[in-house]
Amino acid sequence: MDLLGILICLVLLMWLAFQGWSVLILAPAAAMIVALSANEPVLAHWTQTFMGGAARFIAQFFPIFLLGALFGKLMDASGSIAAIADFMSRALGPKHAIVAVVLVGAIITYGGVSLIVSFFVLAPMAQQLFRHADIPRRLMPAAIGLGAFTFTMSAMPGAPAVQNAIPIPYFGTTPFAAPGLGLFASGVILTLGLWWLHLVAARARTAGEGFGDPDTASVGATVSPTRIRELATAEGEFDPAEMRDRTAPRSLPSLAFALAPLVVVLTVNFVMSLFVLPLIDASYLADPRWGPTSLGRVGGVWAVITALAAAIAVALLINRRRVPNIRDVVDAGANASVLPTLSVASLVGFGAVVAAMPAFAQVRDVMLTLEGGPLISLAASVNALAALTGSASGGLTIALGALGENFLRLAAEQGISPSLMHRIAVMGSGTLDALPHNGAVITLLSVCGTTHRAAYANLAMTVIAGPLIALSLVIGIGSLVGSF
Repeated sequence: MDLLGILICLVLLMWLAFQGWSVLILAPAAAMIVALSANEPVLAHWTQTFMGGAARFIAQFFPIFLLGALFGKLMDASGSIAAIADFMSRALGPKHAIVAVVLVGAIITYGGVSLIVSFFVLAPMAQQLFRHADIPRRLMPAAIGLGAFTFTMSAMPGAPAVQNAIPIPYFGTTPFAAPGLGLFASGVILTLGLWWLHLVAARARTAGEGFGDPDTASVGATVSPTRIRELATAEGEFDPAEMRDRTAPRSLPSLAFALAPLVVVLTVNFVMSLFVLPLIDASYLADPRWGPTSLGRVGGVWAVITALAAAIAVALLINRRRVPNIRDVVDAGANASVLPTLSVASLVGFGAVVAAMPAFAQVRDVMLTLEGGPLISLAASVNALAALTGSASGGLTIALGALGENFLRLAAEQGISPSLMHRIAVMGSGTLDALPHNGAVITLLSVCGTTHRAAYANLAMTVIAGPLIALSLVIGIGSLVGSF
């Protein structure tokens, strides 16, 4: 009964999350049902197992959520994202509308801007360009999704996304793990996605279909802001509630000033990861007062934190006279990080309870002995949990929290690089997480003013099919030649 209870609770969690129920309630309730079905002490699992798993996640990754949300709010309030979007719109124009939207999404999210923040800038940009080019509105979410939450989240080396930081404590890697394979996968995802978008746009043009699809509405929320908030907070590090009152900047910065903080994120992350941290004597981390831990387990997170902090400082310096009220913007950014952190932490707590159940040993044994070895097992387990939870970060943390040590041991036994395991894990989290119940998907469709029926099929081709093909290729290449 305990294994059946786990499966029932996973499905129930997925269904109720799709209905807009808060993960803060769903996750502990589902965890307690799992414990009850296994005849385990319910209250002990809530206060010790569930809260222990959630607390460990917060302790490890809250700084990234906090600084990431603050950085995203500053970039939006200063007009930096709008300046980049405006430049690309003018430079490429309606003739290259699809490429312009994808590239802007890629630039700002790879530079550290929060996913939810990017939606509110990219949707108006896409609407303007797609209308002028007479491209169907139903392709807007697919173009935005391709640029904003595929390769820049999971494949590009050095991405400051929280998903790229989660494997670091488990594998002792850096955000630049397997850079060659990451760049290759990014190229595959981008190429396939653009090919599909242009193919569908050409077919629509031949059929006489233009921008004004009768199945869609105007840009703006098609579901209530409250439901968007509950759905989106488990996928990303920004609470959509903090985007409602958007104060326009006094003026837009120049393109150089707009890009400067993004460049700082990537540069500082690179320098810290590859040059500064390896030279530090961090033997003191073995002392019990620090965990104990090691530089390999925390260094990559330190690099991302330092990069975001440096970029925030630069953004504040550049835009000190452009942002109407810096204190309010900073407060909003900080507040925007709280609910997403707790939402994902609750999913992690649920995973900790599931992993503590006696029946989970059967699941673990099945996952670790899948045909094809550790790379297949890792990709399958992360994919499955990301799909069920509707959260890349939640599914990834649950999988690694329950099986990470086993995967690392198997990798060592078979001579597989931890960097390759890192890249496979992150890419695996960014595929089936984008099923219809995913909060970011629902938010994106809503912001674009369209529906699942009208737009999801093409969105799935760019954010699920392409990344799955790239993941398969990386697994195959990695199995043959290793990490590079």
